[in-house]
Amino acid sequence: MVRPLHHGIPSAHDEPHLSGRSGWLRAAVMGANDGILSTASLIVGVAAGSSDHVTVMLAGIAGMVAGALSMAAGEYVSVSSQADVELADIRRERAELHRNPEGELAELTAIYEVRGLQPALARQVAEELTVADALGTHLRDEIGLTDLSPPQPLQAAVVSALTFAAGASVPLMVGAFAPLDAAFSFWVGGATLAALGALGALGAQAGGAPRGRAALRVMVWGVVAMVATSAIGALVGAAL
Repeated sequence: MVRPLHHGIPSAHDEPHLSGRSGWLRAAVMGANDGILSTASLIVGVAAGSSDHVTVMLAGIAGMVAGALSMAAGEYVSVSSQADVELADIRRERAELHRNPEGELAELTAIYEVRGLQPALARQVAEELTVADALGTHLRDEIGLTDLSPPQPLQAAVVSALTFAAGASVPLMVGAFAPLDAAFSFWVGGATLAALGALGALGAQAGGAPRGRAALRVMVWGVVAMVATSAIGALVGAAL
């Protein structure tokens, strides 16, 4: 059974693939990771230079709102640009097929020869695929466009904003109840590292990758970010 490819191009992929999750999974993991880490780093940095708990929490809430909106806008623009590029390639390829079908057939034949087919067989395959679906074949084999992860700007924007806010809520909740003393950074930092590790493992599992390595990777960078912002906050607070 053939199901439609995005932009109206047919495809024969019926079985699910992990790479089909790449669009929303990337946006979700990036949003949650940024929400956890940027908000935790912000409140730890402010706490290092301030003795007012309310100020620290206001900074964290403002960072969460601004970050969620920024992530949504950035993802929407980025994925929209990707979609525009793909549409431009589709229009260009359709025009080339109309203007120079023989040249496009020769180009397709050469692609299959490079992939290991004998010239005669490569020509036969190119001709048969051209008859069946010339545009879809060129988009797939010449440009590399497939139906596994079509760009969805609105989905990416919404997922990024929601996951950023969800991630930011972890250090914010811990910071709201933790006393603003020497242990504040350890409370927030511990919760942040736990959340980052869990997020890295879940993202790796959803994408079929090793969980331990992904969790360790985000936790290491989390430590670096929080130590750096805490040091900067302390220096600025002392100077002021």
